[in-house]
Amino acid sequence: MPRPALELADIFREYGPGYRQSHALPLDQLRVMRAIEICRTAALGGHLEQCSHCPYTYNAYNSCRNRHCPKCQSVARAKWVESRKLELLPVEYFHVVFTLPEPIAQVALQNKTVVYNILFRASAETLLTIAGDPQHLGAGIGFFSVLHTWGQNLLHHPHLHCVVPGGGLSPDQQRWIACRPGFFLPVRVLSRLFRRLFLEQLQKAFDQGQLQFFGALEPLQEVQAFTPHLEPLKEAEWVVYAKPPFGGPQQVLEYLGRCTHRVAISNQRLLAAENGQVSFQWKDQSNNSKVMTLEVDEFIRRFRLHVHCLAPPLVCNHFPASTNSSCVSNLHPLERKPFPP
Repeated sequence: MPRPALELADIFREYGPGYRQSHALPLDQLRVMRAIEICRTAALGGHLEQCSHCPYTYNAYNSCRNRHCPKCQSVARAKWVESRKLELLPVEYFHVVFTLPEPIAQVALQNKTVVYNILFRASAETLLTIAGDPQHLGAGIGFFSVLHTWGQNLLHHPHLHCVVPGGGLSPDQQRWIACRPGFFLPVRVLSRLFRRLFLEQLQKAFDQGQLQFFGALEPLQEVQAFTPHLEPLKEAEWVVYAKPPFGGPQQVLEYLGRCTHRVAISNQRLLAAENGQVSFQWKDQSNNSKVMTLEVDEFIRRFRLHVHCLAPPLVCNHFPASTNSSCVSNLHPLERKPFPP
């Protein structure tokens, strides 16, 4: 793939110094911006590479290897996908998405570690409970969850992608139980259990003093404000979306590679950065391609919303190792828990 004419690093190099002077940024976000700016430049040094078929050599600058850098994902993605090939099963795979409603998303923005851990746990318990119910599948399932916090317009939109094989192990773990072709689990049942579990765990976190509120959300520090804030959400329909099954194992791998090693915006979507504005491509809810132009300060602010240096892992795996398995929400990114033989 040819190098894009415009890169995120170019925008940060030109406008980053001024932005940092006018905004008080936490150290982790300063480090991310700096890493992207100097990625594959002389600032990081370099190494000598040689053609495996001839004496030709050339100097190559080192990468920053920051997971928020658009240039540092392709090689890591290829290696990761290659190591996952042997783990795919010869069955249908389904894509289930859990989305947080806007009032919860606002709380999540100020309490990333707590709320995103709840999102992983509540979605995992929902899938395990409904799949284990004999009225639905009656099996112990394994699945793979990836957190995304952005929409195409770079605004805050936290949601969890789950890739699930179409079946699981029987309670005695001696046989495979397949779901109905083309249908995994009822979405409405998943949605309502997820809503209840999430709100219960969020209320518990509040009661234990784990949540903090600032700015417009500061009144929620009082129980007289926080509990009523959640009441309307107990009746609202939460979005749990089950997409059609993947076409096959290869399609699963392609999706996983894009999903697990994705940043808020790729260099390929950037169109222009001039006169203090940034233009980029995005797609609306109808999948129509459009162009959005933002003031550079707003563009950088939106990108910063999705820098999660201190947040929990973006990747979570749950594979049943025993009948008492629990969600592996605190695994190091890309660490795996083996599927039982």
